[in-house]
Amino acid sequence: MAKSLQDKVIIVTGAGRGIGREIALLCAAEGAKVVVNDPGGAADGAGSSATPAEEVVEEIKKRGGTAVANFESVAEAIPASKIVKTATDHFGRLDGVVNNAGILRDMIFHKMSVEAFEAVIKVHLMGSFYVSHAAARLFREQESGSFVHFTSTSGLIGNYGQANYAAAKLGIVGLSKSIALDMGRFNVRSNCVSPFAWTRMIGTIPTETEAEKARVAKIQQMGPEKIAPVCAHLLSDAAKDVTGQIFGVRMNEIFLFGQHRPVRSVHRSEGWTPQTIAEHGMPALKGSFSKLDRSADVFTWDPI
Repeated sequence: MAKSLQDKVIIVTGAGRGIGREIALLCAAEGAKVVVNDPGGAADGAGSSATPAEEVVEEIKKRGGTAVANFESVAEAIPASKIVKTATDHFGRLDGVVNNAGILRDMIFHKMSVEAFEAVIKVHLMGSFYVSHAAARLFREQESGSFVHFTSTSGLIGNYGQANYAAAKLGIVGLSKSIALDMGRFNVRSNCVSPFAWTRMIGTIPTETEAEKARVAKIQQMGPEKIAPVCAHLLSDAAKDVTGQIFGVRMNEIFLFGQHRPVRSVHRSEGWTPQTIAEHGMPALKGSFSKLDRSADVFTWDPI
């Protein structure tokens, strides 16, 4: 069987561990030359180490693949641009970017610090922008390229204690859609993946109650390697007509998520006042309100 990414050059951010590691390994196995980016920090972003990225590169080479390590942070524009430069310096081109890097600083909203909010936004949302923006110029010139960005049901649906993470992840959806719209004329694609998998970051979920312990036990069944095939496909030429979409991966299930569209409307020919909205408008719309669900309230069945 032909390799789906033969001779393509792919950047995977946050590729030293977890989902990013599995994506980098699969892309290399599918014939890609991979830039394995990871500054090697803790789950909250603290510290740094070259070891995680270097170990993934060594594993790729051991399996007969081609890869180079990069240790820059995505959270600042200039270091993020150097990730793209690593690809062109070593391999002469760039064909795909996987914006996977992330950190967590969970806290109930009224207790969340400004620093914790900004740190998560910078890595997830700004990091996805910085790397994508640096790559976009190359993709425009060569009139080809694919972005895969990571979103989350914390943003798409909701979760407790993750205002920073949810804001970043839903922002990434808007970023991806805008890239798809703006760069489609240059044959550049942009999609989102919402992963369900046990990783070091997910390991920070509290397990104080029996319900929380049961939820985590279910998540632990879902290995990060299950996320990689969809990402590899979206980077390949076989997905040339797939752009602007949001996919979920949960063990052996692949979901296509809906996107925001009007669900109901009300009308008064004479216009509205605050009083008539209270009397007529809001009661008419209320039957179609979205519930305050969390991800676990929507995905209630065991992983398949």
